[in-house]
Amino acid sequence: MRITNNMLSSQLILNLNRNAQQMNSTQTQLATGRKINKPSDDPVGITYSLRYRAELSSNEQYQKNVDSTISWLDFNDTVMDQAGSVVERLRELTVQAGTGTNPQAALDSINKEVKQLKAQLVDIANSKLNGKYIFNGETYDQKPYDFPTSGDGSFDTTNAAAVITDPGKINFIVGESIQMPINVTGNEFFGNSTDTDNLFVIFNTISQALTDGNLEELSNQLDTIDSRTDKMLAIRADVGAKTNRVDLMQGRLSDLEVNLTDLQSKVEDADFAELSIKSKIQENIYNASLSAGSKIISQSLVDFLR
Repeated sequence: MRITNNMLSSQLILNLNRNAQQMNSTQTQLATGRKINKPSDDPVGITYSLRYRAELSSNEQYQKNVDSTISWLDFNDTVMDQAGSVVERLRELTVQAGTGTNPQAALDSINKEVKQLKAQLVDIANSKLNGKYIFNGETYDQKPYDFPTSGDGSFDTTNAAAVITDPGKINFIVGESIQMPINVTGNEFFGNSTDTDNLFVIFNTISQALTDGNLEELSNQLDTIDSRTDKMLAIRADVGAKTNRVDLMQGRLSDLEVNLTDLQSKVEDADFAELSIKSKIQENIYNASLSAGSKIISQSLVDFLR
């Protein structure tokens, strides 16, 4: 077959374009730091890349949910600890008043502190985190223990024992198909209106007994206080168990993030050392092609007629 100058020129241009395209692809990977810049670069790899990105995005949201869950549980535990301190102080005052050695004036003084403790307990029951009332279930935008103001500016908490808080549960998604109820309702922690050990009923009973000087009733309330204290501690233990579980899930999600990021890096990220060497080789090949091409194109039939 006769090889013409036109064939040589066409083949030269084809080879130069191929070398330039390879060199451009390598330069693009070096500039972006990624070996997949469009689906055609690696059709199989792009499917894995998109899958890893979706899983990382979900994992990131789970981590945010876990952080919010830990904040809620920690705040709940803090508030419950404050309520426990109030109950502990109430028991101390009840024991002190029930000794039978206190005059009525002393009992009246103790009663004043008991009323202040009750007001403090109501304040604790209305605790908020990020604008949400933690003891009112799903209706966290409404104050659970909302009472009218008395003439002296204080709140009239006489009917605190009759309050019914919302029983709904707030569930946080902390993992794939894992929902965790994180809230405790006011009736669960402080007692229902029908419970004999309702904490507000206990306060009302003790306050009335102090007013009447009824020492027997004060002694009877000690067992009731202990009953409610045991239930409060059981709820705090449940919150603590959930906190421990969420801490473990937080560590698991962090490990999963590292693993997914590593897999994504293996699929997407470019090897700079390899690409640098490859780029230099391609540059030399391209320059050699140009040098050889200059000799081919310069030759024509006239050159042989001289």
